[in-house]
Amino acid sequence: MKVVISLLLLVLAQVCLMSSLVPGPSEAEAGPGTLRILVPQNQLSGEEEEEEEEEKPWPAAGGWELSQETSNFGFSLLRTISMRHEGNVVFSPLSLSFAMATLMLGAAGPTHTQILNGLGLQALNGTQVTSVPALFGRLRETLSCNQELALTQGSLVFIHKDFDVQETFLNLSKRYFDTECVPVNFHNASQARALMNQYINKETQGRIPKLFDKINPETKFILVDYILFKGKWLTPFNPVFTEDDTFRLDKYKAVKVSMMYRVGKFASTFDKNLQCHVLKLPYRGNATMLVVLTQKLGDHLALEDYLTADLVETWLRNMKTRKMEVFFPKFKLDQKYETHELLKQLGIRSIFSPWADLSEVSVTTRKLQVSKVLQKAAIEVDEKGTEAVAGTLSQIVAYSMPPIIKVDRPFHFMIYEETSRMLLFLGRVVDPTRL
Repeated sequence: MKVVISLLLLVLAQVCLMSSLVPGPSEAEAGPGTLRILVPQNQLSGEEEEEEEEEKPWPAAGGWELSQETSNFGFSLLRTISMRHEGNVVFSPLSLSFAMATLMLGAAGPTHTQILNGLGLQALNGTQVTSVPALFGRLRETLSCNQELALTQGSLVFIHKDFDVQETFLNLSKRYFDTECVPVNFHNASQARALMNQYINKETQGRIPKLFDKINPETKFILVDYILFKGKWLTPFNPVFTEDDTFRLDKYKAVKVSMMYRVGKFASTFDKNLQCHVLKLPYRGNATMLVVLTQKLGDHLALEDYLTADLVETWLRNMKTRKMEVFFPKFKLDQKYETHELLKQLGIRSIFSPWADLSEVSVTTRKLQVSKVLQKAAIEVDEKGTEAVAGTLSQIVAYSMPPIIKVDRPFHFMIYEETSRMLLFLGRVVDPTRL
């Protein structure tokens, strides 16, 4: 009998002191004989290392490349999503990279290689002083140590008592991603469901009170990874100045939104080649939201063809700080993607086929394959926060931006951590009134 891994990827994001987000619909029941993995963020790639890695501050050797390729992976996913729809988008490139890297720990042969290549990390595998799994592990530790960043990550493995999981797989998960293993008797489905919901509710500080509604008694293995982001503006928007205003969807349609306002010093630049404004909105904890607003209404989709990590770095290098007025809409997005279909378009196919080699997960159970990768991402932006203090370089100039920038038309946003330059979340807001 074929055993299928159902990999569900759940990502929750919170921005700007919002109350806890609803975790989204409980995940679908796994099919009979299913080895099931639920994932949203954490864990990683590769092969086991024999020696302990020496602790070094980030960025380590290969850290820059890891951040760059994770960003490029995210931009490729965005373009793939855009081929399916042109509406609102939000997802976590880092979370999905962690999730697929988790499976790399259990994959071997061509299956492992294909995931590595699909993530764009083939150049890092075995060629750097620091290995790919160690890099992700160090990144996780770096992000976790930054208390002001308000980024919560975690990993839980629920294992049925008679399922033979490779000890190496569990050890590497613990070593690099601090995965907690919890024994469960899935044959008692109601008891298993209650136990898992209790663990997840505790680990997510009550933000995911009930993830599971149903558990198939034939389930053998569930891996739950999560990421929660509750960012606080470095300098908040004053809600007193928030007013209803017009947001133009296209030439013919517009909606009313709650438009936030703040006057102060902002870092910004203008890309003359792509005709877009780029604005930095900093969070506490050394994180930033980068807002990309095309000059012309309707050009936002065409811009996506040019998004690369190198382009973003060029924007950041050319930023200048000046006093200006900023109008920015409140918005809330809640998206769910069948990411396995997107990954297939990016060349990651073997792991979803009957020929998948997941022998590093279990030796005794044959014919394992991944059935699904689902990512659910939610983000909510408002005024609140804790007050504290592909063009060439010649075509992208730091310029005296107009004294007013009004985000009143479709735009893109990127949330990244400054030290590692790691892209945490990526999104597109076409209509702020829709999820």
